[in-house]
Amino acid sequence: MDHQYDIIVAGSGIAGSLAAAGAAKGGAKVLLLDRNDYKQAGKKTNWGWVCGDAVANTHVDFVAKEIGLRLTEPVLDVAVDGVQVLSPDLTRKFQFEGAGYSLDRPKLAKTLVDFAVKNGADYKPHHEVEGPIIENNAVVGVYGRDEKNEQFRASAKIVIDALGVASTIRRKLPKNNYIENMVSTDDIESTGRYIYKFEADTSDLNYYDPKNALIHLNQQLAPGGYGWVFPKSKGRINIGIGVEKKSLEIRNERLNKKDTLHSLIDQYVQWNPHVKNPVIDDQDANGKGYWSVTVRRQFDSLVYPGYMGAGDSMAMPNPISAGGIGPAMSSGAIVGKIAAQAVAANDASLEFLWRYNLRFNEIYGNKTAGLEVFRIYLQSLNNDLINYGMAKFLTEEEAVDISYGRIPEITIASTFQKVLSGISNINAFKNLLFAVKRMKEMNALYERYPETPAQFDAWKREVNSKMHEVKEKFKPNPI
Repeated sequence: MDHQYDIIVAGSGIAGSLAAAGAAKGGAKVLLLDRNDYKQAGKKTNWGWVCGDAVANTHVDFVAKEIGLRLTEPVLDVAVDGVQVLSPDLTRKFQFEGAGYSLDRPKLAKTLVDFAVKNGADYKPHHEVEGPIIENNAVVGVYGRDEKNEQFRASAKIVIDALGVASTIRRKLPKNNYIENMVSTDDIESTGRYIYKFEADTSDLNYYDPKNALIHLNQQLAPGGYGWVFPKSKGRINIGIGVEKKSLEIRNERLNKKDTLHSLIDQYVQWNPHVKNPVIDDQDANGKGYWSVTVRRQFDSLVYPGYMGAGDSMAMPNPISAGGIGPAMSSGAIVGKIAAQAVAANDASLEFLWRYNLRFNEIYGNKTAGLEVFRIYLQSLNNDLINYGMAKFLTEEEAVDISYGRIPEITIASTFQKVLSGISNINAFKNLLFAVKRMKEMNALYERYPETPAQFDAWKREVNSKMHEVKEKFKPNPI
């Protein structure tokens, strides 16, 4: 086939724009498509760039090293010392991820598109991608509608899918054992956030901290998820919650409530006494919004013949924190480079593209299945058990290890040191031991990620079997 482009990148969000830049720098002829105009590049929804806007230093540094883009102010809006996770009763606070930034997402989007264009990508806004073009069970292009609402088709040796969680390319791929078409609703959190101008009260740093991103675990306020208060510049904050569908239904039934994501966000804002006189900051029409985020490990494979996926389209957000900016940056920085290598080798086969699976697993993906296990365990705990567990089950050092995907040594013997009382606490601790053991097993599985597609089926069956056992053992139980 006489392809129009070497590589088509669908979606000019974080992963897509970095992928386009990396592919173009690698010598490929690249087309970057996005449904929005330039001023709204990478926008997720009509509500804007709905996101917590936080990212760790490590991902920013990785992009600089891997692809040569050093982000600076005003994209890096506010530096933070880290992410602090608080118990429901606010008596315990664990420092999770280390130093990072609160970003200006609209400015980041434009910066990344400019970087892609500067490196040679052909950027076309106002192009809605509706699906893949398939020939001989391989992806050879995309089709959709252009700025005149007329149909277009574009062909390429490789298509990089960066269309996000609802990707029209991924959902229309032929049924196969490598790329999942859909994400289970059990692995999705509904999220919403407001960007406010407000009067800050720093007399109690459990509610607002200008130097730290705060996460509140509270199964009544945010069933199956958490609330967040992230600082921004110029007297602003990003405040929101994420909830899991089954947990919300159980919570509403047991409390005789009819709350929705929208009503719970408003209650969370009202619950916080240190966010005073908040007023929506609707700059860039980005002040209020809602979106769905995956909270599972990334797809077991990220490639299919002629196809590679990055960022949210491959379910890459952190399973515990739902943070998607970091893995989108890291995957975007490597996927374009590897795609360009495939073009240079004139080989878009599954076997050649498999090296992207191996590279992403090496830099980030090998810890996410373990984190998914811990997320499922957390959703089985009510507020009392979370309070008790943060006070008695885990030290801060152990909690930090878990947040980074490192598995601490927790044994039955430590039960006696933690002064357990009550059958529910003992059972919860035993469940924690099971979860930590299963996290180690999942990490070990990903340490031996299959080197070739031929080894994939057996490995995937083992992963799915172990994760199914976890989901059967730990059911949502917020109240």
